[in-house]
Amino acid sequence: MNLESRIQEDMKAALRSGDRAALETLRGLLAQIKDERIKRRPKEMTDEDVLAVVQRAVKRRKESIDLYKQGNRQDLVEKEQKEMEILQKYLPEQLSRDEIISIVNQVIEQVGASSIKDLGKVMGPVMKKVQGRADGKEIQQIVRERLS
Repeated sequence: MNLESRIQEDMKAALRSGDRAALETLRGLLAQIKDERIKRRPKEMTDEDVLAVVQRAVKRRKESIDLYKQGNRQDLVEKEQKEMEILQKYLPEQLSRDEIISIVNQVIEQVGASSIKDLGKVMGPVMKKVQGRADGKEIQQIVRERLS
């Protein structure tokens, strides 16, 4: 079963069980997937494309949580966190910081990076290797630490 089908089945299950939070979150996610499919026509969407949509949705939730915390809106923070937890079920298992550091070190060695000027040379290959299993901001922070 592909990722999109799994999301649709989970939405149906949420509808049957009466889980409004999951239902609304998954409906919104499926709408975003449909929008992405329309943008990509005539090309079909792969699981990687669907995964990218899920990652963007999770990233949006994280950014919203930060903003709501600044605005002292705990009710909205809790709502966004619940939605983020629902969406994270569709992401691959996230890498630990140590695993990311190991990958970054390998890439730095492969490309021969020596200074912060080589950030771009390192980020591309690292992002391809981790492919959705780590946050881009965290990766960039680690790469900057290693190259400084």
